[in-house]
Amino acid sequence: MKKLSEFLWPLIGLAAVVVSGYFLYQELKTTSIHAIGAAILAIPPHRIVLAGLSTLVAYAALAWYDRIALLHLGVRHISWLFVSLCSFTTYALSHNIGASVFSGALVRYRAYTAKGLTAAQVAVLVALCSFTFFLGTVLLGGICLVYDPELLMRLDGRLPSFLTDSKTALTVGACMLGFVALYVAGSVLRLRPLHIRKFKLEYPRPEIMLRQLLAAPLELLGAAGIIYFALPDAMNPGFIPVLAIFLASFSVALASHAPGGLGVFEIVFITAMNITDVAQKDAIIAAVVVFRIFYFWLPALVSIAVVVVFERARLAAAIGSAAHPTRPATIPEPPVTAPGLDAHEMERQLKQKAL
Repeated sequence: MKKLSEFLWPLIGLAAVVVSGYFLYQELKTTSIHAIGAAILAIPPHRIVLAGLSTLVAYAALAWYDRIALLHLGVRHISWLFVSLCSFTTYALSHNIGASVFSGALVRYRAYTAKGLTAAQVAVLVALCSFTFFLGTVLLGGICLVYDPELLMRLDGRLPSFLTDSKTALTVGACMLGFVALYVAGSVLRLRPLHIRKFKLEYPRPEIMLRQLLAAPLELLGAAGIIYFALPDAMNPGFIPVLAIFLASFSVALASHAPGGLGVFEIVFITAMNITDVAQKDAIIAAVVVFRIFYFWLPALVSIAVVVVFERARLAAAIGSAAHPTRPATIPEPPVTAPGLDAHEMERQLKQKAL
């Protein structure tokens, strides 16, 4: 069954690309590459600059994810520069390769074991970073739905009516915020871990929890800001709706296991913007392309160069001297254990596949 699962998820991702590609084609068949290119060129230069700055904010927050995880592990000897380069490379590659938690683990394993971390520590780090992202998505999603329960009405006619009802949105938003409140209370009050079947929530120290609640929303706000600044004023519904649509699109893209969420992110975002005018649709597609360029493609190109330089340096160090043994460390549990996010299972896979 485990061998079957290794082929199942790539097949699901491929199927998601094919299906979303079909629906995306239906959306794009009334436009042209020339029209989309013209829409990109029509974006004011200062908005392109703001989109670029938003990208820097997003990737700086992602580096903070790693730093928080290292603090949770009690590791303080690794410099911010190394952490930032490792985080940037990990996310730049995993964003493009696929949505799997494990897709970025190997990069971290290669980098952090060079600094003395064990496979177990890297596995906890990966699990905590993934949960930090999940926590930020739940927090911002809850805020958006409570602030504007009419947001789901954009999908009226595409989803069952009870799912687009404002009362449903308000209830879902309140539940999402309630989950975050439980996490905060559990950390502050040092509650016992929460167990729900295979799901286990372990509450970290309050200082770790507070950093998570700052870093995760900051990353998502920066990523959503790229599209927000790339949209023209005439059809920009405001930051909260754009943020909500971005969160939904990005979450569906991650769940699809499609490489880089290709096609899935685009079709969900374009559909949720609820635009029928061809010229306006061109501008929305242009904003999505700008997002792909800034958040996916340019970082991927830079990360490849970083990986090549790092691996050359690591090879030279291995040839020049034997690896120094590291003293065993006490490894705290990650804040969450769930199918696909079990640090012990990730440790086992890292030991098998990373070398």
